[in-house]
Amino acid sequence: MSYIDTIKEKARSDRKTIVMPETNDKRTLIAAAHVLQEGIANIIMVGNEEKIMDGAGWLEVDLTGVTVIDPNKTDKLDEYVEILYETRKAKGMTMEKAREILLSDPLTFGVVMVKANDADGMVAGACHATADVLRPSLQILRTAPGVKLVSAFFILDVPDCEYGEHGTFLFADCGLNQDPTSEELAAIADTSAKSFKQLIGAKPIIAMLSHSTKGSAHHALVDKVVKAVEIAHEEYPNLTLDGELQTDAALVPKVAKSKAPDSDVAGKANVLIFPNLDAGNIGYKLVQRLGRAEAYGPMLQGIARPVNDLSRGCSWEDIVGVVALTAVQAQLV
Repeated sequence: MSYIDTIKEKARSDRKTIVMPETNDKRTLIAAAHVLQEGIANIIMVGNEEKIMDGAGWLEVDLTGVTVIDPNKTDKLDEYVEILYETRKAKGMTMEKAREILLSDPLTFGVVMVKANDADGMVAGACHATADVLRPSLQILRTAPGVKLVSAFFILDVPDCEYGEHGTFLFADCGLNQDPTSEELAAIADTSAKSFKQLIGAKPIIAMLSHSTKGSAHHALVDKVVKAVEIAHEEYPNLTLDGELQTDAALVPKVAKSKAPDSDVAGKANVLIFPNLDAGNIGYKLVQRLGRAEAYGPMLQGIARPVNDLSRGCSWEDIVGVVALTAVQAQLV
């Protein structure tokens, strides 16, 4: 059974309700049909029901069982306006502005549904930038208790791979924080460890990646990672974490014996923390395209309730996978 099949099975065991607001995107409609057919989650779609069903008919997909909420017709609109107003009034929100936003922005509408407990999570981003998904999520749901910053990760499931957790890895941050400080890298490592344990169920073994292994190079970029490792050991002492490590030293036991023989992480890592967004984004896409890995994300970690972003280059199959992962996250909130 593949990794994502395992996740789907978990999702089916305690079915949650996920809102999918991007109903003008054909991939979303196809994915929603498959989610419903596989029993992975209950689906709420935001928009005009006639247009959504016409789109499904044109695509020849079956949306039987979907719940469609039209912001212009729902009797919950006043309640949602009140929630948005109360959440943002200190920032100048008015009741009139809240109503205008909810009637015009399906992503904000979806986030407010999660806030109101009418949905357990949201998946969007197929046709919106990460900032458009993240902004209302942070403004309305905010960060989870004890979390220092929100970050993004991918689950990579690499076929026929002897490394990681039977070929499964968590890569972070690959989608959000452009140039995290040492303190932020340490915090990303901590939340990534929790996400790995939650979604993969194995012990997280965390490598803080660099172009240097244990002092083999000297540069400010290396110093940042070295400092991040020091902070992580101090603030999160229960983590199995080491660095700075080059990728081959982090993954390959033979290389680890040569480059970092005293490390309890080298050659065993299954969680890879990249020093900046350039490295993380380039790295996951290389593994996805050249290693033919299934890549699920960017998943967001650190928000109080499950909201997950999608790559605008995603397939409908990718969306199904992220919905399943979001449902499993919602089981554990």
